[in-house]
Amino acid sequence: MASESGKLWGGRFVGAVDPIMEKFNSSITYDQHLWEVDVQGSKAYSRGLEKAGLLTKAETDQILRGLDKVAEEWAQGTFKLNPNDEDIHTANERRLKELIGETAGKLHTGRSRNDQVVTDLRLWMRQNCSTLSALLWELIRTMVDRAEAERDILFPGYTHLQRAQPIRWSHWILSHAVALTRDSERLLEVQKRINVLPLGSGAIAGNPLGVDRELLRAALNFGAITVNSMDATSERDFVAEFLFWASLCMTHLSRMAEDLILYGTKEFSFVQLSDAYSTGSSLMPQKKNPDSLELIRSKAGRVFGRCAGLLMTLKGLPSTYNKDLQVNRENMAQALSPDMLATDLAYYLVRKGMPFRQAHEASGKAVFMAETKGVALNQLSLQELQTISRLFTGDVSQVWDYGHSVEQYAALGGTARPSVDWQIGQVRALLRAQQA
Repeated sequence: MASESGKLWGGRFVGAVDPIMEKFNSSITYDQHLWEVDVQGSKAYSRGLEKAGLLTKAETDQILRGLDKVAEEWAQGTFKLNPNDEDIHTANERRLKELIGETAGKLHTGRSRNDQVVTDLRLWMRQNCSTLSALLWELIRTMVDRAEAERDILFPGYTHLQRAQPIRWSHWILSHAVALTRDSERLLEVQKRINVLPLGSGAIAGNPLGVDRELLRAALNFGAITVNSMDATSERDFVAEFLFWASLCMTHLSRMAEDLILYGTKEFSFVQLSDAYSTGSSLMPQKKNPDSLELIRSKAGRVFGRCAGLLMTLKGLPSTYNKDLQVNRENMAQALSPDMLATDLAYYLVRKGMPFRQAHEASGKAVFMAETKGVALNQLSLQELQTISRLFTGDVSQVWDYGHSVEQYAALGGTARPSVDWQIGQVRALLRAQQA
């Protein structure tokens, strides 16, 4: 359930968000193109919740039908955005609730936008990498066909832009085609690393509600699941790899375009660019400008900039561990605070049957109540908690056990002891495989 502010996270907050902050925080203008993969991921997650016993069959069917309607509206261009839709995930869930009611609030149970965002991104990139791969192969095939058809044409080869040795025109074409085949191979490698499922990692610690990540992997056709939940939600190596791939591919396309620009000048007169891909001059009637090739050359710089920009962003992110902290267990234990168990408090209510969105709201209100009273969250009395929800009973005291909190995140990749042992085994296996 959304708060009075219309936000999915509003239970902890009082008052409206400043309109400037609304605009600054919103990403819906550019992430709405993820609508299809967001619906796809939510469908798979609803089935995971059903298997975990957190949704009934009827509730799952209701959610799936609602998501189909959401997808239909996007596909037909009739989906209406709301001013409170800060991103595509918020927009889709808001619309789902309008269509099916409070059952929609159960869909986000155990799921964070942290793992939802990166799952959507991987799904979208996987889909678009397949499209790029097909287009790249089409270009390579066209170049090979031209090389075969024109293999008897001889022309001068150049070094230092000076005539060097006679070569076949087809040899020049194939020199660029071969470079593009390397790009095609690299793209397949990048796709393998994109095709890893982070869903089920939660915000940081994993999923505590028994959601089967292997079921999610199979439903979304991923090749593997992420090993560590903290890494899964924060790493964007696959994006950096893709942007480096794009930069290198654009380098090859730009070099080919530069050659063709030169060869098309009156000074060379080796090739003639079709009028369909050329423009003229507003002043000089005789001009025929190779704008299509020049734009390929110029757009390479834009791709390079995006690659460098992402790397600059990533390098400034604090990682989950820094050597200068010099791990100290006593200090770490003292740093634990009851407010860190607010999510566990929400899960407590979920296990009592409350939809997650309502449970999130209720837990946020409990945090606000504790802050208002100047006490720790675990010092609120049962009577005080029951003013927020009658579902709170005496067993809520179990929520305040940090050890219990950690051990509930038993899904693969989570922070529970068995999962950490599994992660250790996975990393050791990777090391052995690389050394073999």
